[in-house]
Amino acid sequence: MKLLSLLFFVCLGFVSNQVFSQKNAPKVVVGIVVDQMCYDYLYRFYPQFGKDGFKRLMDKGAHFRNVTYNYVPTYTGPGHASIYTGSTPSNHGIVANEWHYRPFNREVNCVEDTTVSTVGSMSGYGKRSPYFLRSNTITDQLKLTYPDSKVIGVSIKDRSAILPAGHLSDGSYWYDYATGNFITSTFYKKELPAWVDQFNDQKLVSKYINEPWKLLKDSSSYTYIKQDNSPYEGLVGGKTSPVFPYDFSKAAPIDQYNLFTITPAANTFLTDFAINALSKEQLGKHATTDFLAISYSTPDIAGHAFGPYSLEMEDMYFRLDQELARLFQTLDKEIGKGQYVVFLTADHAVVPVPQFLMDHQLPGGYLFLQNKIENLRKACVAKFGKDYLNTIENDNVYLTDNVLGTELEPQVIALFKTEIAQWTEVKQVYTKDELLVRTADNWQQMIASGYDKERSGELIFILQPGYLPKTADTPGSHKGTSHGSAFNYDTHVPVLFYGKDILPQDVFTPYEIVDITATLVHILDVQRPNTAIGKPMIELFRKK
Repeated sequence: MKLLSLLFFVCLGFVSNQVFSQKNAPKVVVGIVVDQMCYDYLYRFYPQFGKDGFKRLMDKGAHFRNVTYNYVPTYTGPGHASIYTGSTPSNHGIVANEWHYRPFNREVNCVEDTTVSTVGSMSGYGKRSPYFLRSNTITDQLKLTYPDSKVIGVSIKDRSAILPAGHLSDGSYWYDYATGNFITSTFYKKELPAWVDQFNDQKLVSKYINEPWKLLKDSSSYTYIKQDNSPYEGLVGGKTSPVFPYDFSKAAPIDQYNLFTITPAANTFLTDFAINALSKEQLGKHATTDFLAISYSTPDIAGHAFGPYSLEMEDMYFRLDQELARLFQTLDKEIGKGQYVVFLTADHAVVPVPQFLMDHQLPGGYLFLQNKIENLRKACVAKFGKDYLNTIENDNVYLTDNVLGTELEPQVIALFKTEIAQWTEVKQVYTKDELLVRTADNWQQMIASGYDKERSGELIFILQPGYLPKTADTPGSHKGTSHGSAFNYDTHVPVLFYGKDILPQDVFTPYEIVDITATLVHILDVQRPNTAIGKPMIELFRKK
C-alpha cells in the first residue's frame, strides 16, 4: 500500500511539473503585423529586398500563399483582434476601429477606456485598454497556461499594441502624438518601467524628423520612379506636390510628431523600441515561451495618402525590409538561431486609388454619402413623418433609439433597404435579421461574421468592387485610398512563419486569417482561446 501511495505522489509530482513546462516550444514567439500590406508586395518588391528581411521569411520559412480574411470590415482593429483571438468580430466584438455605441450614444474607439489614465504623458492618448475585446487572445491563453511567460505588445497605433497582447499583457506600449514618446495606461501599470523612460529620454523622434525622407536606393532600382508626381496621391506636411524628398524638419513640433508617423523613420523608431523590449524585459530568458507582438503602423498611415502603386510605398517597403533584417539579426544574437518563431501577416490590404481605376477603365468609383443620407432622411420623413436615421458609419446604418424595439422598426428598416439597394454604388444590403441566419451567400456570410447585435447597425451594405465611401465630392476627395471591403484587394494578405522546427515551403492550401491562432496553439502547447474558430495550418508541422 505504501509503495502504491509513493508511486501515486511521484506520478502526481511528474504531472504537476509537466503542467508548467512546454515540451519543445520556442523560447520566444514574435508576431509581426504589417498594417495595410498587399500580398503582392512580397513579389513586386522582392528583387530589391536584402537576404535577411522578407526574403529570409519567404525563402527559409513556410509561406502560406492563399490566406484571406473571412469577414468584413477589414480594418486595423478587427484585423488585429481576429489574428490574435482566432475568431471574427461577431465573437470578439471589435467590429471596426470606431463605431456608434448605443449605451454611450456616441462613437467610440475600439480600445478607448475612460476609466483609465495615461501613463508616461499628460495627454489623453493613453486612455486605452482592451475593454471592448470580448474574447481571449492567444497571448491571454499563454499567460493563463504558463503564468511566468511574458507578453509584450508594441506599436505606433494604440489598438495595434493593445489587442494583440490581450487582457493579461505584461506591457503594451504605443505612440503619444503629443510628446513623441511611448506611453501606456493605468490598465497595465502605475508608471512606465525604467527602460521605457530611458528610451523616451533619448528623444529619437526629434533626431529622426531632422533627417529628410529620401530614396534609399538609386533611382534605377524603382519601378514607380516615373510616377513620383502622381495625381492620385494626397499632399502631406504642406507640400504642393507629392514628390521626394519629404522634409518635415521645419514644421512646428506638434505637427512634427504627427508627420513623423508617415515616414519610414517611424518603422525604425518602433524597431528600436521592440529590440529594447526584447532585451530589457528579458524575453526568451524564462522557463516558458515569451511573446513579443509588433505591429508596424506606418505603412498604413502612408498608404492611405499615397496608394499601393506609388514610389513612396515602394521605398517604404525597401526600408521596412531593412528593419526586419535588423530585428531578425538581433533575435539570432540574443535568443539564438533556431530558438524562436516569427510569423508575419497583415491586418488588411488596400484598394487601388479609385480615381486611378476609373482613369484606367477599371471598375471603381466613389459613394458620396452626404447627399445619400439627406435623401434617406427625406424619404423617412415623407413616409413616417419623422427622421429615424441616426447615422451611417462604416457602411452600417443606425436607427434612432426612439424607433428601436417598436412596431415601426421593421418598416423603417424595409424602407431604408429599398432605398439603399437602388444606389448604383452598392452591391448588396442586408438587415440585422438577415445577418443572424447562416447562408451560402458568400457576401452575406462575410458581413454576418463581422456583425455584432449591440455594436453594429440595423442594416449593413457593401459597395461595388473598387469603390470607396466619401463624405462629399470635394477637392482632394479623389486622392489617396482606404480599405474595409470584402474583396480580394483588401482580404488577401501575406502569412509567413519562420524559425524553430519550421521547414521552408510554399503552401497553396486555402486558409483564413483566424487559422493563425489555431496554429500558434500547437507551437505554444496551449488550449485554444475561448472563441477561436480556426483550424491549424497543418503543413507547418510536417517533419523532414
